[in-house]
Parts: sequence; structure tokens; C-alpha cells
Amino acid sequence: MTELLRPHAEQEFADELAAIARIDDRQRPTTWKLSPWAVVLYVMGGTLPDGTVIMPKYVGSTRLVETAVATLATDRALLLLGVPGTAKSWLSEHLSAAISGTSTQLVQGTAGTPEEAVRYGWNYARLLAEGPSLNALVPSPVMVAMESGTIARIEELTRMPSDVQDALITILSEKSLPIPELNSEVQALRGFNVIATANDRDRGVNDLSSALRRRFNTVVLPVPATAAEEIQIVVRRVAELGRSLDLPPADGAEAEIRRVVTIFRELRRGVTEDGKTSLKTPSGTLSTAEAISVVTSGLALASHFGDGVLRAGDVAAGIVGSVVKDPVADASVWQEYLETVVRERGDWKDFYRAARDESR
Repeated sequence: MTELLRPHAEQEFADELAAIARIDDRQRPTTWKLSPWAVVLYVMGGTLPDGTVIMPKYVGSTRLVETAVATLATDRALLLLGVPGTAKSWLSEHLSAAISGTSTQLVQGTAGTPEEAVRYGWNYARLLAEGPSLNALVPSPVMVAMESGTIARIEELTRMPSDVQDALITILSEKSLPIPELNSEVQALRGFNVIATANDRDRGVNDLSSALRRRFNTVVLPVPATAAEEIQIVVRRVAELGRSLDLPPADGAEAEIRRVVTIFRELRRGVTEDGKTSLKTPSGTLSTAEAISVVTSGLALASHFGDGVLRAGDVAAGIVGSVVKDPVADASVWQEYLETVVRERGDWKDFYRAARDESR
């Protein structure tokens, strides 16, 4: 069978979900596959009584995840808010997989997302032939979730036009979706809810109306609090991506991963790790997701064009590309960091030479 490049969470972790379900004897909300306690166990990881190890899906505050799960057990929708790379989509997918058994009822928000993506559309061939009918109606992922009592996911909510966002107000407040063409409506079954994600950096693009914002409980996902936490996230995700892409294991790559994370954290915060040197910050976010991409690309270079060992030269190009988004302003920020910080670190000479060559 052809291997999937990127399995859905419920496919990749089907064995874990089944193992948790077998020992989960706690009360479950209607239509939920697992109890709220078991959903948190699946997300945060742990060891079951039979010895089954549940891999952590999110590295961060357990209380934050408990708050998100508790919200979904009520009639309030959940908004995951944070800067890029804080695992909003990742957490949304795993919550949906654990609660509903599927993470595919997804609306991807963009500037061109139509209202039909949230409500419903029409099969125009059947509409012309038969007129408005249930057979001609094409349900949106949100409508499917309402009819099945499951979770719908809406990615990048603030990227969607305001009139499309407002189509959610009736759905979230009345738990129904009117279909005036059929003089009918769809009423949500118990268990239905919505997880939306939004980017802190997109405030003001299509900011949520106060009416819509009131329908959500907002959980803010922070950037990793410590370098050790961020390194742990990068190591785990790089290993997962490496397996799916047939890249060499990241064993022995901890030094380069630590260096990538250190650079990203210092430039993101505007100060060196020891707090002694203030730095200019580039225009990009330098998120954990970008650090994962830099290391994964470096492993691909090492695998296909090197000796399979991740070295400074393999990650230098990716770091320069992540930092220098604006060829004028960011280039000067990077050069200053390279000369005042990297050059002075005795054990970073190899990276300094590689990054200087990439910057030319």
C-alpha cells in the first residue's frame, strides 16, 4: 500500500487512541470518543496501566489543554490564539481526532474563502435540473459536524472576510443553520462544537466582531517558555518528519538543533541568552515551526549531499533564509548578529564561516 506523506492524527495515532479508549471508564459527553480526562492524556502523553506509552502531542501547560478541552465540553466554541508556530493547528487537529475520531472537517480560512465554505453550497447541475432540494445541496464541513455532533475546525479565522466570519454567529449562538431555499434548517446534535485558530500577527486584517468574539472562549498559546522546551519540540517533530521523508535519524544532531533554537530565541527576544547584549529583531516571527523546517532541510542536505551527519553548513542556509525576509532591513540585522554575537563564540566558528558564506 502506498504510504501517506502526512497521515491525519487519527490515522497516525490510531493505536494510541484505541489503547486509551480501552481503559477510559470515565463519563464522556455525548458523541465523544474519549472522556475529557482521556483527551488530555492523549494530548499531553503518559503511560497506561498496561505499559502502553502515549507520546506527547503538545509540549506546554497541561492546565491550558485542560481549559481547551473543558471549553469543548460546553456549548462555547474554542479559539486558539497565538503567534505563528505555537502549534495552534497541531493542537486543533489532535483535539478533534481524540474527541470526534476525525480531524478532517476543516475550513481553511483565506482572503478568498466564500460563505459556502461555512454554510453550504449547491451542485449547480442538479440545481438547474431539479431546483432547490436536499440532493442538490452540498454541505460544508461545519454543516457535516452539526449533523453528526462532532468537531469542526476553522483555520486562520481572521484571514476570512468579515461577512464570512459572521455566518458563524447564528451557528454558534442558535446551534442551527437556516436553509431558506428549502424553508428548512439543520439543528446541531449534542457534541457539535467548533475549534478555530487565529494568528496574533493578523489582528486588524479581518478582526473578529464583538458579537462573534463573545461566542468563543479564547485560549492563548504561548511560545515555548524555555530553550529546553523548544529544543524538545524541535527534536520530536524533526524525528517524526524524518521518518515520513526517509531522512537519516537526527541522532547526534542535538548540538546543531540547540544552535538553531538559540539563534531563533535570541533574535526573537532581542537579547542574547546571557542577557548581556541587546539585539535588533528581524521582521519575521522566527517561530518554532520555522526552526523545525530549518533542521529538517538541513537533514535532507546532509543525507543527499553530505555524509548523513547534520553540520553547521547544512543549517546555515535555512537560518539565513528564515531571518532575512526583508533583503534590506533584515540583512543588516543578521550581519550585526553574525559579527557581534556569533563571531565571538569560540565553539561557533564553523557556523560563523558557513553563515558568512551563505550571506554573501
